[in-house]
This record gives sequence, structure tokens and C-alpha cells, in this order.
Amino acid sequence: MSVFTKTISIRWSDLDPNFHMRHSAYYDFGAQHRIEVLEQQGLTLKVMQQQHFGPVLFREECIFRREIHLGDTITISTKIGKMKDDASRWTIVHEMKNQKGELCAVLSVDGAWMDTKLRKLASPTPEIAREVMHAFPKTEDFVLL
Repeated sequence: MSVFTKTISIRWSDLDPNFHMRHSAYYDFGAQHRIEVLEQQGLTLKVMQQQHFGPVLFREECIFRREIHLGDTITISTKIGKMKDDASRWTIVHEMKNQKGELCAVLSVDGAWMDTKLRKLASPTPEIAREVMHAFPKTEDFVLL
């Protein structure tokens, strides 16, 4: 997989009182896109439920570069920025660009896989998660941890 992008439209409910996209909407779009990427690669919520594991986030950060307004069309791209070879820890980076190709925001999340029965980090990482994470597109400055 070389790239995973999606075009999104900004809705009225995505705005704040300053008439631009509210900060939490960036995080919502990032979370939705991460799940869509995993689902497309076969790592579905059903698979995670059956195998008793799921993603857990340690850090979520957004750097805002340009305002996004109602009616803007945004392209979100999702890539891996850092990852341990066993895919047990990772950083996923989302870039949001406007219709002019200008960078509006960079959202980064650090996470791992959690055993949902034990409520502890999954060790070893489930095979399907390793396969999917290694197939993910990588950022230009990707770091293998």
C-alpha cells in the first residue's frame, strides 16, 4: 500500500463559534480514517473482537497550520511515522490538505495493541496486526524503532 487518502467534506456540525473547524473534529476525522484503513486491509473490528485485541492510544497531537471552513474539501492521508518491527508500538500520522493542496493540519497518534481480555498491552502482537501495520504506507521520515 503506497498511500491511503480520502476526501472529506466539512459539515455544519464540524464548526465552532469562530466559523472554522472545531479542534475535536480533526481528531474525529483521524480516528475514522485509521479504522477505515485497518478495515480495508482486513483488520476489521470483528476480527479484533474475535481475537480479543484492539488499538490503544498513548498520545494524540494536532498541529494546526491553516483554518478549515464550511464548504472546504479536505484530503486526509494516513501513514505510519514510527513503528517497532513487531508492530507492538507505532505512530500514525495524518495530513489534512485543502483543495489547493495546502497543508492545514498534521495529526499524530502514538499507540499500541491491547489484549481486551487481560486489559494489558498485547504481547506478542497478533499476526494480522503485524501484517497490516507492515503493509501501511510509511512517511518519508519513517523510523523503525
